[in-house]
Amino acid sequence: MKNYCAAIDFGTNTARLLIAERVAGKLVPVLVKREVVRLGGGFTDERGLSEEACQRGLVCLQRFAAIISGYGVREVRASATSAVRDAVNGSLFVDSVFSETGIRLVVIDGNLEARLTLNGVLSGLDSESKVLAVVDVGGGSTEFTVSSHGSPVFIKSMPIGVVRLTEGFTTVSKMDERVHAVIDQLADDLATSNVIIAEGAELVGTAGTATTLAAIMMEMSDYDYRRVNNYTVSRTAIAEIYQRLILLTPQERLAVKGLEKGREDLIIAGMMILMAIMDKFCFQRLKVSDFGLLEGLALSGGESGWEAKC
Repeated sequence: MKNYCAAIDFGTNTARLLIAERVAGKLVPVLVKREVVRLGGGFTDERGLSEEACQRGLVCLQRFAAIISGYGVREVRASATSAVRDAVNGSLFVDSVFSETGIRLVVIDGNLEARLTLNGVLSGLDSESKVLAVVDVGGGSTEFTVSSHGSPVFIKSMPIGVVRLTEGFTTVSKMDERVHAVIDQLADDLATSNVIIAEGAELVGTAGTATTLAAIMMEMSDYDYRRVNNYTVSRTAIAEIYQRLILLTPQERLAVKGLEKGREDLIIAGMMILMAIMDKFCFQRLKVSDFGLLEGLALSGGESGWEAKC
């Protein structure tokens, strides 16, 4: 039997599973699976994760555990991010997952999330600029990382994500106001840190909003990560998609090829974040990465605390 490793990126909106071989420091994917779980749906500061969301998450991870067991995988790295780390009942959820599935979710902070994401993104790029800005638009938070020659020089985890924005604000204008306030602060933090995003830097977007934009551009009926990875979307094209979708109800958006069910109400907030970043730092195009935290976890290699038995 081959020596497979498995990684799980259990995010605020989407859960992703990777089973792969490591060959000469590279990943050879064997299986990639994802489910829109919306773990952050119904989140409140008082009670944390809702019972319904916890149940959806548990059922998803039971399926993932069965798949992992079927491949005979012994080494599993599973991370939980914004929704779980911010929830008052986050540790209870982590304990129940381990009890029911054998998967040990490790709750990581925004800094480690960004570092692992950068490593994952770099492993899948077809080319690399000297200066790279990576934006990871999640369900509960958005991580922005600037790297020079492959090493991070600036990391910022921002409290805006597609679920948090969509469920927390009643109008598009209020969402937009919140997004721009946070991105303005990001620019101030970059200046304070003496980090300049120089001309020629490349912007890479990872996670569901960016990959969905690529899928819409290609009118994908069936998502193919190999075609999505390294696809480039212009700022103009993003604006055109935004104007097209904003006129539709969430239900009507499901008829748009490339828009995955579960993202129909969240995609507007995600595009707002990407467009605000592109405008603030004068990026005219976005390179899309299907690689990210999931691959970064799989490549992270044997650190204590990442191994769990299924």
